[in-house]
Amino acid sequence: MELSNHFISIKKSPILFFTTKPPFSTKALTKPFDSHSPKLTSPAHSLQLETLKILEWSSLCNQLTPFTSTSMGQSITRNAKIPIGKSKEESQKLLDQTAAALAVMESGPLDFSGIEDITRILDSAVSGTLLTVGELCAVRRTLRAARAVLERLKDSGDCSERISSILLSLNRYAPLLEILQNCSFQIELEKKVGFCIDCNLSKILDRASEDLEIIRSERKRNMENLDRLLKGISARIFQAGGIDKPLVTKRRSRLCVGVRASHRYLIPDGVVLNVSSSGVTYFMEPGEAVELNNLEVMLSDSEKAEEIAILSLLTSEIAESARDIKYMLDGIIEVDLSFARAAYAYWMNGVRPIWTSEGCGGISSSGGDYLLSIDIEGIRHPLLNGTSRKRLSNILGSNSLNSMEVDEDSMLDTGKPSKNVSEFPVPINIKVECGTRVVVISGPNTGGKTASMKTLGVASLMSKAGLYLPAKNTPKLPWFDFVLADIGDHQSLEQNLSTFSGHISRICKILEVASNESLVLVDEICSGTDPSEGVALSTSILHYLRDHVNLAVVTTHYADLSLLKDKDSRFENAAMEFSLETLQPTYQILWGCTGDSNALSIAKSIGFDSNIIERARKWVEKLVPEKQQERSGMLYQSLLEERNRLEAQARKGASLHTEIMELYHEIQAESEDLDGRVKALMAKETQLVQLELKAANSQIETVVQNVETQLRKASPDQFNSLIKKSESAIASIVEAHCSSDSLPASETDTSSYTPQLGEQVLVKRLGNKLATVVEAPRDDETVLVQYGKIRVRMKKSDIRAIKSDKKSKATILVPSLKRQVKQSFSELNKDEEVSHGPRVQTSKNTVDLRGMRVEEAAQHLNMAISAREPLSVIFVVHGMGTGAVKEGALEVLGKHPRVAKYEPESPMNFGCTVAYIK
Repeated sequence: MELSNHFISIKKSPILFFTTKPPFSTKALTKPFDSHSPKLTSPAHSLQLETLKILEWSSLCNQLTPFTSTSMGQSITRNAKIPIGKSKEESQKLLDQTAAALAVMESGPLDFSGIEDITRILDSAVSGTLLTVGELCAVRRTLRAARAVLERLKDSGDCSERISSILLSLNRYAPLLEILQNCSFQIELEKKVGFCIDCNLSKILDRASEDLEIIRSERKRNMENLDRLLKGISARIFQAGGIDKPLVTKRRSRLCVGVRASHRYLIPDGVVLNVSSSGVTYFMEPGEAVELNNLEVMLSDSEKAEEIAILSLLTSEIAESARDIKYMLDGIIEVDLSFARAAYAYWMNGVRPIWTSEGCGGISSSGGDYLLSIDIEGIRHPLLNGTSRKRLSNILGSNSLNSMEVDEDSMLDTGKPSKNVSEFPVPINIKVECGTRVVVISGPNTGGKTASMKTLGVASLMSKAGLYLPAKNTPKLPWFDFVLADIGDHQSLEQNLSTFSGHISRICKILEVASNESLVLVDEICSGTDPSEGVALSTSILHYLRDHVNLAVVTTHYADLSLLKDKDSRFENAAMEFSLETLQPTYQILWGCTGDSNALSIAKSIGFDSNIIERARKWVEKLVPEKQQERSGMLYQSLLEERNRLEAQARKGASLHTEIMELYHEIQAESEDLDGRVKALMAKETQLVQLELKAANSQIETVVQNVETQLRKASPDQFNSLIKKSESAIASIVEAHCSSDSLPASETDTSSYTPQLGEQVLVKRLGNKLATVVEAPRDDETVLVQYGKIRVRMKKSDIRAIKSDKKSKATILVPSLKRQVKQSFSELNKDEEVSHGPRVQTSKNTVDLRGMRVEEAAQHLNMAISAREPLSVIFVVHGMGTGAVKEGALEVLGKHPRVAKYEPESPMNFGCTVAYIK
């Protein structure tokens, strides 16, 4: 066999099966996904697995399943085998990969649709089993899709940050590129499979080898000769009446013709291959076709042997590359899980945690030391955190395996949220100071102690696994090598363990395994036994944990354990808040406080007999001398009330400060460019006056020319009428350009000066800034002015008219225009109307007064009229309503000096009045 182009030439067609095991192992390059911690001894491993079960780690891993894009990633999440960092560096690497995946997701999801789980196919190839065409095509599709993933990551790194810096983009996506940088994508193998096989038709191509091409060509020619021969014989049989219609078929892998049994003599040298079930038709091979059929059988066998040889050669090459392909698949799984973690973080609004060292120093890029070894604000348990999540349909890409199947409600173990969804689950703050080794949490039953402790344990595991936390700001916590928990009842009838025995047995195992980097969580330490002995044993255990672990968090109802803080600063107390008003827990942790169990209050709220409750209170008074416990509880409640009051005042102060700063920035922004705005306004006014003057002169010139032309052609009897008509036209022009408006006069004596509505004045208390009068002066000598967006009432004595040297050129040009026109045409009448342009309503010439009070509407309308340009139209929308706003608007329009006339609402325009500006 000689393989075309891409293949090594060999002369025979051997079937290459492995008869012995391959000389290599795939374990060396396979990346494990089933270890959750550093190298574990058997007791440590079993204890860690029990802790994962207690913290419901498998349920959390299942939440990642909808976000995986490959069947391999889905299997890992469903079996809770996602990688957990064995060291701080590995966990940091996992977090970096999640951050890089989030960055890539900004430009669209990654396509994993062509990647299949070909592990079984690779194992079959290694064991010597011949792969089928479909299996070879599956390997090719996976190799091509994996290479496309790498190219997409490289394109994202090259393009997304090209404008700013290529180095920045490389650093941004480097954690993902590092996963695949050492992988071999077997490009040559992919090309060989594609060269030999058409995966769309699942067929080996002729070009796969020269021998196959020759065999198929020869077989094609032989089949054409055989088919032509048999069709001719069958046609002759049909013409002789030996068959109803010509029939060429195959029997016993040989081509033959059909003939009636009574006419078999038509094929004298034929061989009967088969007979129909009725015996009427014989299927006979003519003597002329024997050699051709023999050649067809031989060529068919040769073709099959050649195809098997090609499949065998491809299978052997895949077997030789199986180790590299598996290593590449592990890299693809890592990338898939990175994107699953990123999508999960986006779904639950997660934030990236950072590590604190033994000295409480963070390793974030911002630098700096933290006074807290654990500082997590507003964290919610991820298995309860269902209310703040985004819709899955907005996150899952089209190539996700679960995009069409996931049921969001099924991912919440707690069922549907209660009606008050905004308050459940209650976010908690976890803050542990540097140097603290043991935290003792006390408080009522059902107060949230166990849930809070579980939340800390899950947050530690999530951080180690590269998962973002459902918290606020930037969570900070140490890296723990082990998270060991004793939560729940460990009673076992099979092992003859009582509740207390099971509890103590597990604590004993924890003490053996824990190191100085471990987190230990113990619920209800040493409960279920004599209180005095329980306190003594608990104290001893806590002292041991203080010296041998990074942090231990225990819950208890033993009040004596809260006293350990007074003797050793490495102990810290915390309490679960309980409201005596509602007799319900608030689920908030009060750090540095001790909490009461509130057993009697809870029993009373449940409905216990009042006599039993009262008798219990008396026993409490006897057991606690001088009512020390009651005083402690009253002091505790008073401190809580004081804390709540101070927090309310702090929030109110912060809100007031925010409003003041916003007002300050607004005033500052308005005052920065005031001089420039004044100059622009003056320039605009000057330009408008010049345009008016030019337009008036042009119109008058036109009228005079028209009159002169008509006088030349008219008879003497028509002179008087033509002159009157021209006088009327010129009077209209004068009326249009000589309105009664006048710009502000020069500065007068402050005592006699009265500002007018809509006038621009100087305000002394605002630093002589320009403001607009929005309300006429009152009897108390005060005026309401507007400066930018700010309205303020000022004394009349603090307001001055604009000086003559600050007026625009318009104040000079307008009066001169009036004098010029009046002196030239003082005897003309003023009868003709002025043209105000097209009456088309737009957003710029519309004033909407609906929803305003009468006074507010009047001020708003006055300012709008003052701001309109001359000879324009304004649409006043006042609505129907009670008619009060309408009456006020009509009153303003009737009195305003700039309003030439107005048209009331019509049947075509209810609720709107049209006014014409002079």
